[in-house]
Parts: sequence; structure tokens; C-alpha cells
Amino acid sequence: MDEQQPAGPVGLTVDELAQYDYHLPKRLIAQAPLPNRADARMLVVRRAEQSLEHLYVRDLPELLQPGDCLVLNNTKVIPARLVGYRQSTGGRWEGLFLEAWPNGFWKVLARTRGKPKPDEPIVLINRFGKEDIRLFVGTRLPEEGAWIVRPESQEDALSLLDRVGRVPLPPYIRRGEMREADRIRYQTVYAAAPGSIAAPTAGLHFTQALLDRLGDAGIEICRITLHVGIGTFRPIKTARLADHQMHSEWGRITAETVERLLSARQKGRRIVAVGTTCVRLLETAAADGQLTPFSGHTNLFIRPPYQFRAVDALLTNFHLPRTTLLVLVRTFGGDQLIRTAYEEAIRQEYRFYSYGDCMLIL
Repeated sequence: MDEQQPAGPVGLTVDELAQYDYHLPKRLIAQAPLPNRADARMLVVRRAEQSLEHLYVRDLPELLQPGDCLVLNNTKVIPARLVGYRQSTGGRWEGLFLEAWPNGFWKVLARTRGKPKPDEPIVLINRFGKEDIRLFVGTRLPEEGAWIVRPESQEDALSLLDRVGRVPLPPYIRRGEMREADRIRYQTVYAAAPGSIAAPTAGLHFTQALLDRLGDAGIEICRITLHVGIGTFRPIKTARLADHQMHSEWGRITAETVERLLSARQKGRRIVAVGTTCVRLLETAAADGQLTPFSGHTNLFIRPPYQFRAVDALLTNFHLPRTTLLVLVRTFGGDQLIRTAYEEAIRQEYRFYSYGDCMLIL
């Protein structure tokens, strides 16, 4: 089992955020997934040997050991992107559904020209290009771009979104509107619990055939849930990492899953997190030193210095500069080694970000 003490920098200066910047040629930002998810390239980072190796996601069953626990985030992306127009002016309106409240109101991030007035109707255009329900503008919230709106329909929020919503693809996918195929491809094959507004992208590399091969190889597969919110992907804007405020996200780890993970640990097996979302939730559940069942919100920001308690290995995509995700990965993998890995991935023209390739940190 690898050492868990991070090799990241400590005692950073006020210029610490600049250390998490890097230049990426735009041509390396993946604009579509590969036809076969498991054909993605995988840069294997071995901390003990300080080495890098170029393999593929389909090689994962040979890299892991029988008894290792592969932890998957089974959250399901909801079609949270909303498109419509202001009924009073005809001006375009775009929104991102964040949550529904028991009183029927929604919290959304919204963007439009001008300042909508209270009770002004917004006509939504559904994914088939037809006019659909209206939203009525409510209160503007202190959070940047956030509003309260009220849908005219009493229909369940998830049912409504399934009809009027679009897949909330990241802005760096520059091909305009979503394709219908994105409703399947921007979703893990094991997604089960609706609630995320972005995919846990490391999980996009798995096929059912690969999961079956992992099971046949004696790899234990555990599922946890963390609903990915907008805060995970927002860039850090403060000069000091300690000043950045993480938005909270809801997650759950059941007692049965905890028992399986602790049993593996007691047998000297590794807990392999698929994605940074799994890392954050596992580490939240182990905050007191021992992994325990968890259900609730977490705003854990993993940054140097941090001692990992629940995760031994990490499969993760390549992340944007100046983000909490990159800070987490460099804290886990060792700052200089992960810097070198990113430089190597760029040199070898790996595909970056949501639909891109990945790295396995052992």
C-alpha cells in the first residue's frame, strides 16, 4: 500500500495560485468522446518509483490487484441547462438549474441582457426546439448570477427537466448546442442517482464490459454518491488557497459500503477512487481518522498540507488550471511528479478535460 502522506508543497506564499497554472494548446481539449470509452489513454503515475507509463483504460484489470476496491460515484447528470427567451422583450435567456425547493421554486444561474423584472415570464424552449413551459422571475440572490424562479407547472422538477433541459456540457466544448448522443455519452454507464449538473468525468471511461472484466479479475466494486455542483468547477479567484470558499455538495456512503472498504483495508488491499468526487466524499467520511457512514453536505477543499486517510490510488481526468480539482490531484500525487505528468501528457498530445484521457496515480 502506498504511503498516504502527500508530497505537495507546504508553507506556500501569497503567489501560490500561480503555481497551479499551465498552458494547454486548444487542440488538446477533447470536443467529443471516443467511440469506445475504454480506449482512452491512461498515464500511469507510480509515486514509489517516481515513474510514468503510457497505457490505456482497458489495461486497468491488469494494473489493479485482486481484492482492491474500485470506488465509483453513481450520481446521474440531470439535463440542467435551460434555454429560452424573455416574453416581454424576446431577448435570449439561458439558465442552469441548481436545485428545487419544497415550495416549488427553483434556484438557477441565469444569463440574459437587461434586468428581468419580478414575475416576468421566461418561455423555455425544449430539447426538441418547441416552446414549452414558462418560468416566472423571482428574487435575485447574493450569489453571482443566481436567481429564484417559479415554474408554472406543478410537475416534478426532474420530469420537467427531462423534457425542457439540455445536457450541461462544459463551456470548453465549443461545438455549440448539445447533440442528442450527449445525453448518453456525458453519463457514466453506472449512473443511478439523479442530482448532478456535471459528470464525474473519470467514470466516463468505463464500459459494462470493462466492469465485468474487473469483477472477473477479483476487483471489488463499491458505489457511493456525490452530486456534483457548480462549485467544484469554478476557478479559484483568491490569491491564497486558504481564502477560497468551496460550495457544498451532497453525498452519501452507506454502512454496507464502509464495511466492505474497511475489510479491504484490513486485508492490505487498496481503495482506488474513480475521480476527485470520490476522493472528497471518502475523505469527508474519514475526517475523524476512521471511515464511517456519511450522509449530508461536504465543502471539503483538499489542499497542501493534507494527509489522506481513506484513498490509496486515484483514477482522474486532466483538469483545468487554477481549479480545486487540480490542487487536489497535485496534493495526492505529489506536486512535482504531477507537474511532470501534465507536461508529459501535453508533450504526448493526450486529450484533456471532460471527454479526454486520464491518469492513474498509484
